[in-house]
Amino acid sequence: MENSGNKPFTILHMNELFIGLMSGTSLDGMDAVLVNFGDSPQDIKIMGHSYVPYADTLKKSLLGLHLPHTNELEDSLIAGNIVSQKAYQAIEALLKKTGTTPKDVKAIGFHGQTIRHQPQKGFTLQIGNPALLAELSYINVIADFRSRDVAAGGQGAPLVPAFHKEIFSHPTTHRAIVNIGGIANITLLNPETSVSGFDSGPGNLLLDHWSQKHLRKAFDEDGSWAKEGELIQMLLDAFFTDPYFETTAPKSTGRDHFNEAWLNKHLQKSYPAHDIQRTLLELTALSISKAIGTHNANIIEIYLCGGGALNSFLVERLKSLMPQIKIQLTDALGMPTQHVEAAAFAWLAKQTLFLKAGNLPQVTGAKGLRILGAIYPA
Repeated sequence: MENSGNKPFTILHMNELFIGLMSGTSLDGMDAVLVNFGDSPQDIKIMGHSYVPYADTLKKSLLGLHLPHTNELEDSLIAGNIVSQKAYQAIEALLKKTGTTPKDVKAIGFHGQTIRHQPQKGFTLQIGNPALLAELSYINVIADFRSRDVAAGGQGAPLVPAFHKEIFSHPTTHRAIVNIGGIANITLLNPETSVSGFDSGPGNLLLDHWSQKHLRKAFDEDGSWAKEGELIQMLLDAFFTDPYFETTAPKSTGRDHFNEAWLNKHLQKSYPAHDIQRTLLELTALSISKAIGTHNANIIEIYLCGGGALNSFLVERLKSLMPQIKIQLTDALGMPTQHVEAAAFAWLAKQTLFLKAGNLPQVTGAKGLRILGAIYPA
């Protein structure tokens, strides 16, 4: 393959193709996008998309790895190989769909699957085998984006605000980009100040768990089940006693903190299941709106992305909580909501090959700008 020898990372010409891969805390599957980066930061085109769902057995394995158990080291390596194979399936489908060959693609940005996120202890862990993915795909693979930021004293997350700044910034308009995956994260794009961003708290994670437990469905489509329920104010108030919501940025979180055990701790009384779902949806909506109100009162536009952006009742609640702000999907800016996060990791791969920083220290808390990721040549 071109550039696959000792010098795989020569200066790139623009209009180069990169693949971005993403599987987030929702654990639903692997998204892949083929991205063409043009001459200017906002000259970016999604050339194609593919998705490979995770089998229930893999989901169960990944969920189990979020907590200590016997033989977890071996289990994590086996699961990481399966995640990489799923990634390759998504890449194969993407290349076929777009009529692209491996030699046409400069690199793959491979996020891997987060199973532990403990920046306060000095580590974050995304499993996956990038060496195997490079071997299968014959494409350069860039992975382990978060560790360098953590090593520099940062949270290692969220990383997507740097990408949001690059492609969604407006010279005069104050915007927020809200990515609602398993965890929700917010990027505040104020043209008069530096970009800020942080995880606001649970996104779909607890909603999906409760839906799976009671409806045997992976998610509550359009929030229809939640909409049938009544808000339990006492329970919502109990949720918000968690110190995370009052912690100032930089901050990030994940399943290590917001999980089934966290929810069960608050369920001291017996409530109707659909009322709990309604209250969990309000937790997501209210934590987002409170965070935006606390950190920047001048935002006039919000653009939503991630799976939660397709939950019509959740979007309805966000609009109700922030009636003064125009809220719409990132599709309005030319980027389909389901493609944003995967595209961000294509961009991070490009940054690495250009030897450019991929983090924003004011977002993650790192000591400074850092080139992120480890490179596995094809």
